Amino acid sequence: MPSQSNATPMLQMKGITKRFPGVLASDHVDFDVRAGEVHTLLGENGAGKSTLMKILYGLYQQDEGEIFLHGKPVKLTSPANAIAHGIGMIHQHFMLVPTLTVAENVSLGLKSSRGVLSDLKNVSKRITELSKAFGLHVYPDEYVWQLSVGERQRVEIIKALYRDASILILDEPTAVLTPSEVDDIFVIFRKLADDGRGLVFISHKLKEVLDLSDRITVLRHGKVTGYTTPAQSDRHDLAHLMVGRAVKLAPDKEYVETGESLLSIKDLYVTGDRGRQAVQGLSLEVKSGEILGIAGISGNGQRELAEAIAGLRTPQSGKITIAHHDTTFSKPGEIREVGLSYVPEERMKDGAVGEFDVKENMILLNHNKAPFCKNGFLNFRHIRQHSEELVKEYAVKTPSIDSTTKNLSGGNIQKLIMARELSANPKVLLASQPTRGVDIGAAEYIHERISQQRQRGTASVVISEDLDEVMALSDRIAVMFDGKIMGIVAQKDATRESIGLMMTGEQQQESVA
Repeated sequence: MPSQSNATPMLQMKGITKRFPGVLASDHVDFDVRAGEVHTLLGENGAGKSTLMKILYGLYQQDEGEIFLHGKPVKLTSPANAIAHGIGMIHQHFMLVPTLTVAENVSLGLKSSRGVLSDLKNVSKRITELSKAFGLHVYPDEYVWQLSVGERQRVEIIKALYRDASILILDEPTAVLTPSEVDDIFVIFRKLADDGRGLVFISHKLKEVLDLSDRITVLRHGKVTGYTTPAQSDRHDLAHLMVGRAVKLAPDKEYVETGESLLSIKDLYVTGDRGRQAVQGLSLEVKSGEILGIAGISGNGQRELAEAIAGLRTPQSGKITIAHHDTTFSKPGEIREVGLSYVPEERMKDGAVGEFDVKENMILLNHNKAPFCKNGFLNFRHIRQHSEELVKEYAVKTPSIDSTTKNLSGGNIQKLIMARELSANPKVLLASQPTRGVDIGAAEYIHERISQQRQRGTASVVISEDLDEVMALSDRIAVMFDGKIMGIVAQKDATRESIGLMMTGEQQQESVA
């Protein structure tokens, strides 16, 4: 439990202000952490969370305001300086060298009692002590490349604890974990807090915030919009504080009677970039008027499956049928002609051209067809009219349709891609990580648009690592592990626990029709 509120906080950030050219990233923010608590910093992308934590970790220096540790003012001039003051950061993207052992990773950058030689025996002994004390189950002699994602997360925690961190910044620590791994890591976080440490938890997953936090501070546009606790709030309250209005966390889903199969995949094998089979004997069907969600931990063949369906990667064997056309070895343009719309995982790499303006990206895939083109000449009047209509219909926030696309926010670029793809009236929609990195408000809008495709008779496939997203959108959920389908379950029968077991390959389930 957190310490008494009248005790001096371990950390106090008072009036923290940080300006970048044209942006007030942090606007007189007050934030504190007490010993023995988990204090969550919640907010949309661009709300100022990362800026505040980079100031705390010495990566940025504030323009105004003061930082106090245990009641004394400090200047944090670098990460090394922050670490020396007992501040540790668990990064979302692990800072580990795969070819080194756990002990070698932990000792990197530390002075050794043996001069230039690493004293790995003492390091290993301390790792074992910390592992036992906090239930981390980390073994010093194992190589990092041999570890699961959850185990690598624990190595990052060990690194911080080895350096005597009393304040831990947890930057989206559950982003790549399964539900069972999240439960395990939360037990560890609670042990760390109970041991007298102060934890700053950064997350956009509202359920997790309510499960783990003692206190919650919400940021919007660089300002604090509210302080609350799990006992005083629910997910809708937190979303309202983040966005400034009521947010629908799951789209309305009216009953739709499914029709014929519009996407059929049979015994598909696809080779990945490293020459190994990324998709292994995969089969599934998606019917008109349904959304099939594909859940799984990153790197289990989802990207290769999507690219094979879209014609961007040639399958090794098997058969893909879209709207009764065999598209197994077809080109992307040919697949689009038979009715596929594709929202790719990498929006700026595969979905839009950053240097092009909004209207150019709106017609990117149809610029050579009527009504945008006639006798080899672009119809600029129709292109403008079409683009203006889509920007308005899909609520794309842009100064104008002539604005350069790369200058838009991630959420608005994603809405632009959605507008282009859905305006094609697809028979099959393939959306990969449709709301990754977008704000909760934009995610709400994108979910509504995908859900509306059901009423139009579209067969939709949503590939996402966000289990909450999959469960909110899908009619059926397929789980991928190691390139295979571990099971397909009706959304009404799915539980986080059963999906989580399939995500780790520990359980296989009979599929539902």
